[in-house]
Order: sequence, then structure tokens, then C-alpha cells
Amino acid sequence: MRCSFVMNTLVKTGGAWLVSPSLAAVRRMSVPGFATSSSSSSVPNWEGGVSMVQGASRGIGLEFVRQLLENNKKGHVVATCRNPKEATSLINLKNSFSERLFIQKLDVTDETTIEESAESVRERYGSLNLLINATGILSIPGVLQPETTLNKVEKSSLMLAYEVNAVGPILVMKHMWPLLKAGGGNGTERAVAVVANLSARVGSIGDNKLGGWHSYRASKTALNQLTKNVSVELGRRKDPVVCILLHPGTVDTDLSRPFQRNVPEGKLFTKEYSVQKLLHIINNAKKQDNGKFFAWDGQEIPW
Repeated sequence: MRCSFVMNTLVKTGGAWLVSPSLAAVRRMSVPGFATSSSSSSVPNWEGGVSMVQGASRGIGLEFVRQLLENNKKGHVVATCRNPKEATSLINLKNSFSERLFIQKLDVTDETTIEESAESVRERYGSLNLLINATGILSIPGVLQPETTLNKVEKSSLMLAYEVNAVGPILVMKHMWPLLKAGGGNGTERAVAVVANLSARVGSIGDNKLGGWHSYRASKTALNQLTKNVSVELGRRKDPVVCILLHPGTVDTDLSRPFQRNVPEGKLFTKEYSVQKLLHIINNAKKQDNGKFFAWDGQEIPW
């Protein structure tokens, strides 16, 4: 059985009140992989789980979507990006996994789109078991460049990096939290739901020996602190969710391409390799990992 639920409302028929499934529950019946049972649980239990990848149109985010679909033959994936109609690679994946891939518009700089995405997921699935925040910016030609000296720091660069790399992910966590709490580890091999925020080693204060890259470093440090804060809060609540931060290594993507010249031999990873390593960490996450910062190889990184 792939999914079970009881989500009822009262409907008056012929002078008598009868129990009827809610509209959202009825909509879920049309999603492949959903089946009803006599279970008393009020939360859908999707076999294989439901994962969301935020920032999924290219790079590491897109590779997460691909591997989640290919490695888990029953799991569903919600892939979000700013412009779904222009996400050619995502659309191609949709053609191959039409029943298990759901593409949604979500712009981390527009909280309305985050709220709308959360509501759409709630109506379609009722819960989440994994949230991966993969969006991030390092450079934009003519707009944002990593600062090598203090005199190159600009307020606009600091604010833009902070908005995309730190504020956006925490707002996504805020609106997806009820879905993650409802899902927990149901339908997966984990005991808990997981929030995995993609950070970077350069966001570590203790590991900072080189300086520079003020906007990017500071925004990732902020993401680390915000994620740690949430992990403490959920620990007090005893919610069935853990929050972890992940450093993917230097990966051959559009984000790192302008800065690959000085990467040591053997340290420039393919997307496939990095995501494989990160998914191993995610899939083995336990309650005691809540609030930890991991490198791609599973080693903890100092704050």
C-alpha cells in the first residue's frame, strides 16, 4: 500500500451529517501512488516519501532531483525554481518521470511564491519528508562579484547575497515546516524528516584563513546561524525533523566555473559525485545530527 489517510469533513445530506473526505484529500486520490485504507492516521503516508528540492532548475539542485527519482523508484519529488517554463532540463525529467515529478514556481526573493508553493504541496501531498535548499549565488556578471579587498565591498552586493543565500532558505523552511512535521520519516527508511541546507566551507568562521569573498562568506555564515537556530527550536519542540548544513565541495557548475583555476587537482567534483555523497549523509541522518554542519565526505565542519 503506497499511501493511507483519513482527512474528513462533515457534510449535511438529506438532513443527516455524514463524514466526507476533505477537498484536499480528494485531490490527492488523483495522484498516482495514492491509495486509501482504513488507517486512522490523519497524515498521508507516501511510500518512498515526498522530497522537495528548492533551486532545482540546474546545477546541484537539478542533480538532486535526478538522483532522488532514479534511486527511489516510489518516491515523489517536488522541484521548484523561479521560471519553470524555461527550465528545459527539469521539463525533460518530467517527461521521464511524469507521475512522480511535480514542478512548482518558487522565487526565494518573493515570499508569496513560497506560500503558494507550500499550499500547493499541502493540497497535493499533505506532507514532506525531505527539504533540500539548493539555491545560491556567488557571482552575477555586472551585478555581483566576490570581493577580494575591503574597498570592493558594496551594500547592494551584501544585501543581494544575504537575501538569496540566507533569507530565502529560512523563509522556505518557515512555510514548509508544518508539512515536514506532518511527514516526519513516514514512508522512508529514516525516523525523521530532514532539512538539508546547502552551505559552504567558506561560511565557517573557524575555518576562515584566507579572508575575502565578503558577501558570499557572510551570507553562508548567516545561513549556518539561522539553520542552527531552527534546529535548537525544533529540538525543544521534539518535532520529528532534523536540520543539517551541507558543504558539497567545489563542484563543476555555473556557480564555480569562473573560479576553478586554483582548485587543486582531484578536488573539482562532478555534480553526480557530490550529490551522491550528500544524499548518503541525508539518507543516514539521525536525530542526534540535528544542527550539524557536514562536508561532502561526512566530516563535521567547525562553525
